[in-house]
Amino acid sequence: MPQFPGGQGGYPPVGQGQYAPGPYPPGGPPVPPQFQPRGLSPYGMPARHPWEIPLLVVVIMVTSLAFLLALLIVAVELFADPVLDEHGQPVAEDSLITSPYVLLLLFAPVLLWAGRGLNYATQRINGVKMSPTQFPEGYRLVQEAAVRFGMHKAPDAYVILGNGQINAFASGHGFRRFVVVYSDLFEIGGEARDPDALAFIVGHEVGHIAAGHVSYWRQLGMFVAPWLPLLGSSLIRAQEYTADNHGFCNRPQGAPGAMATLAAGKYLNAEVGFDEMADRAALEKGGFVWLVNAMASHPVLTWRMWALRDRSKPGPMFWRPSPPHPGTIPPPGGYPLSTTTRALPPKPV
Repeated sequence: MPQFPGGQGGYPPVGQGQYAPGPYPPGGPPVPPQFQPRGLSPYGMPARHPWEIPLLVVVIMVTSLAFLLALLIVAVELFADPVLDEHGQPVAEDSLITSPYVLLLLFAPVLLWAGRGLNYATQRINGVKMSPTQFPEGYRLVQEAAVRFGMHKAPDAYVILGNGQINAFASGHGFRRFVVVYSDLFEIGGEARDPDALAFIVGHEVGHIAAGHVSYWRQLGMFVAPWLPLLGSSLIRAQEYTADNHGFCNRPQGAPGAMATLAAGKYLNAEVGFDEMADRAALEKGGFVWLVNAMASHPVLTWRMWALRDRSKPGPMFWRPSPPHPGTIPPPGGYPLSTTTRALPPKPV
C-alpha cells in the first residue's frame, strides 16, 4: 500500500496557497485557502455570475421559438395545398425548406452531436493525454480543480500544439468531459515562472465543466446565440465571468499572472502591471469602448482584471466600473516599476 506524505492520509506543513507533494490519498488534495469571500456561493463553491441564468433563459426561449418556426415552415409547405395558376397547373415557387437557415435549425441536434463527437475524437487521436507520466503538473492541476469544485469525476485533459497561441477550452461528448490546453501555456508553468497562473487557467476551464457550460442540452438551447447580436455575446461573457470565479477559487494568487499572459504573452507577461491595467477599466470611456465589450464573447481584459481584483461585486457586464473613491486612480506616488526578470525564449537546438 503506498505511503502518502505525512503518514496515512496526512500532509506535511506547507505554506499558504501551496500544496503538499503528491500522490494524494482518496480524499484528494487539501482545499486551497479562500483569500476573498466574493465569488463564492453560500456553500463555499464558486458562484455564478448573476446575469448568467436570466440571459440563458431568454436565449433558450428565442432558440425554442426558432426551432418551432422551422418546424412550422416545414409543416406548412408539406401539407398546404399547392398554388395553382389560371390553367389549374401548380405554380413553381421557391421552397423555404431549402433555406440554409431552416436546414441548419432542422438538423441542429444532429450537427451539434456530430461536431462534439468529432472534436472529442480529434483530441483523442492527436492530443497528448495528461497523465501521471505525461504532463504530470497539468494532470495534477486538473485533479485538484475537480476535487475543489466537488466533481465526482475529473475530466480528461489533453495538450495540443499551440504554435504560439495562448488558449485553452473545455468541451464534452456524451457523458465524457475534457479540457484542452495549448502547449504554449505550459511555458508559463515552469518552476521559475508562474505555475499559479497555469493553475488559474486550468481551474477556469474545469469550471466551465463544473458549471454545466459544456452540456449538450445547454449548447443546443443556446444554438442561435451566435446570431443574436448583443444578447448571445452577453450570455457567453457571463459564463466567462462564472468560469473566472472558478479559477479564482481554485488558485486566487494565479489571477494576475494569467491575465498578464493573456494580455502580453508568455514571455512579456512580467512587463504587465496588473493594477495599472485593471485601473484603466474605469478610465477608458466612449461609445466604441462600450460596443467592443458588448459584442465580445469574453469580457474585455481591463474589465476582467478589475473584476478579479475587486471581489466586492460581480464582473461588469455592460457598463465600465467606477472607482470606489474619487482621485484614487492613479494611486498616490504612481505605479511600482516592474522588477521581475523577463522570460527568455528557448534556445534553438
